[in-house]
Amino acid sequence: MLPGSIQMSGETLSGAEVKGVCEGLAEGTVRLLSLRGCLLSDKDFARLCHGVSQSPSLVQLNLNLGVVSSATRVQQLAQGLQSNRSLQSLFLHGNPLTDTGLSLLTPALAVHPSLVSLDLGDCLLGDEGIRLICGLLPPDGAKPGLRDLTLSANPAISCSGWARLAIAVAHSSQLRTLNLDYNPLGDHIASMLAVCVASSRTLEVLDLEGTGLSNQSAQILLDMVQNYPTPLKSLVLSENKISMDLQQQIADLLSEGEDEEDSEGQKPPARERGLKNDLGPGPHRVLLTSGLGESLLAETEM
Repeated sequence: MLPGSIQMSGETLSGAEVKGVCEGLAEGTVRLLSLRGCLLSDKDFARLCHGVSQSPSLVQLNLNLGVVSSATRVQQLAQGLQSNRSLQSLFLHGNPLTDTGLSLLTPALAVHPSLVSLDLGDCLLGDEGIRLICGLLPPDGAKPGLRDLTLSANPAISCSGWARLAIAVAHSSQLRTLNLDYNPLGDHIASMLAVCVASSRTLEVLDLEGTGLSNQSAQILLDMVQNYPTPLKSLVLSENKISMDLQQQIADLLSEGEDEEDSEGQKPPARERGLKNDLGPGPHRVLLTSGLGESLLAETEM
């Protein structure tokens, strides 16, 4: 365990353990709190949210996989976030929020001064949820909004909902990472996203793994990268029915830009950058797939 972090997974927490966590939050000694898939009583969850409200140091909060299991807990979390000023990343992947739960949470998220990363993957969201999320992506000139957004595996969102999101992202002044993997997007929605990426001045990472794309949308994405300058650095297309030839064309085209950047020491136009999987520091890697490889874990983790 890293200093300043409390990380547990799949455990049942006692009242004494929750009390200890809350004391660390109140004392400002906890920067990362991860209770992924943990079980705790409603009373202890309320105490935990109060601890979050008091914490001057908490930067990342991970309550993935069913910890926020009811509307009451959503409301308690929202109350905790109202007073918190330090949190930067909130992971709620795999909680049954639904649009109703998100409507309870959004007012606190919208006014939070530091939140830049939000994971709402597999939260049973629909079009109303997308409308609420778009409010967290203010247009140019408004207050800063999210930089990293995960909406993996929310299949109830319709074409209209994704179109609304694409418009918001195109005009967002901050968003850099957008994870839409394992949603049934198809070629039509992917085409709208290509327009969104071409319009955005900040989006660097787009994850479209397992989204039902074909060569049709891959060709549009290739044309976008080849002909229009964008900040895009990573485009994940694995687990789609896209030919290796098209993937290789995209990878080769953008890898040439990486070679030029290394030799000249300058940042080349976006159409010359490499198609990469976002694997952290080190040499950029090209992600090629036949669609038969193992799926990456959709859940966002530290």
